[in-house]
Amino acid sequence: MQPRILIVDDEDGIRTILKEILLDEGYQVSTAACGQEALDSSGTAESDLVIMDQNMPGLNGIETMERLLERDPSHTVLILTAYGSIPLAVEAIKKGAYDYLAKPFDNDELLLTVRRALEHSALKRELKQLRGELDEKYRFDNIISQSAPMRKVFEQISRVSATGATVLIQGESGTGKELVARAIHYNSGRKNDTLVSINCGAIPMQLIESELFGHEAGAFTDAKEQKIGSFERASGGTLLLDEIGELPLDAQVKLLRVLEEHHVTRIGGKEAIPVDIRIIAATNKDLEKEVAEKRFRIDLLYRLNVFTITLPPLRERREDIPLLVEHFIGKYNRKLGLSVDNVTADAMNVLEQHSWPGNVRDLENAIQSAMIVAAGNSIKLADLPMRLRALNEQDSQIESMGLETYMNDRTEQREREIICRFLSKYRQSKTKTSEALKISRKTLFNKMRQYGIE
Repeated sequence: MQPRILIVDDEDGIRTILKEILLDEGYQVSTAACGQEALDSSGTAESDLVIMDQNMPGLNGIETMERLLERDPSHTVLILTAYGSIPLAVEAIKKGAYDYLAKPFDNDELLLTVRRALEHSALKRELKQLRGELDEKYRFDNIISQSAPMRKVFEQISRVSATGATVLIQGESGTGKELVARAIHYNSGRKNDTLVSINCGAIPMQLIESELFGHEAGAFTDAKEQKIGSFERASGGTLLLDEIGELPLDAQVKLLRVLEEHHVTRIGGKEAIPVDIRIIAATNKDLEKEVAEKRFRIDLLYRLNVFTITLPPLRERREDIPLLVEHFIGKYNRKLGLSVDNVTADAMNVLEQHSWPGNVRDLENAIQSAMIVAAGNSIKLADLPMRLRALNEQDSQIESMGLETYMNDRTEQREREIICRFLSKYRQSKTKTSEALKISRKTLFNKMRQYGIE
């Protein structure tokens, strides 16, 4: 669709000339004879660019622009002004206009300025759309769940988001700790500022302080230029310290100092730099146990443990599995260009009964794999990863045979495999095989007869 331009000018001749020039370029053009008409027009909201005369009776151009921007800050406005009024046009730019154009204008200059303004408008609208998508994506009620344990988590997110409190998120790997951290940030008063995430377990020990606090050029051998640390980058917003339990003890001391004093000093620097941040920490470790084993400072734990959210493992909220499966199917249909519609009953039964040691991330990987393998529109039992199918077959055997019979049978199978392997290893020598297995030759012969080994 061609860009839509609204011309607002009280002079009929100017409106007509501008309209003809812009129509010749293929733009969609509408007009308004005054500021109030522009504000009342339903098409104004859909315009990609508003070309506004500065000097109009009634509402002047700057007043009209201010009201437009109050309604929708994504509007892009180009001010038309006489040469003698350029200082006012400059003032309009300070108040939100993209640029100004002096009358009488050169056609080529007009078209060039319009193209630039439309590019700027497209970027503003894209940013607005992305902002809306972020707000939607990280609303905490969009975390996929219908279970009671997660409803409690939603309530906690709701309570703590509006505060500036430090939050500690605990949970097994793959339970969605980072997603919850992002939900807290994007539902807080800091949502329009930066969220910086740093994985304390993924950074080499010798670089962790540089990543957190930054360094000056020449501070150490490889410090060829100045580096801004995560604390400074997150100032005004939120810093997520993921896997905080992996942070080395000496870095814990410096982190504690920053939390107490609210400023950082770069490595090799002398200046104390103020930082205004909210801290969210996440861990899959039991930090109290880490404290007891002297791997984590108790004073730092007290600083971080202001408000704690504990995420339940997937095995404790199995009723969420069908919802999550549906979500992941939709996600990877879009991402991979697939057309999977559903999961067969026997496959879903396996998914619901599995213990999911890797939690939601583990389930997501399994669904993505099954969708790629699936031949039709349904995920069948045979499409699931082998590890899930093997466990399902094992469970079925246990249920049909009983645990004791199943274990005896598995023990006999394993024993037969071991004897055959050692007989092969020692070239069918019963003496060497019995010696290696530390059993008598008679016992070996009996077992060979029992298992039908020639």
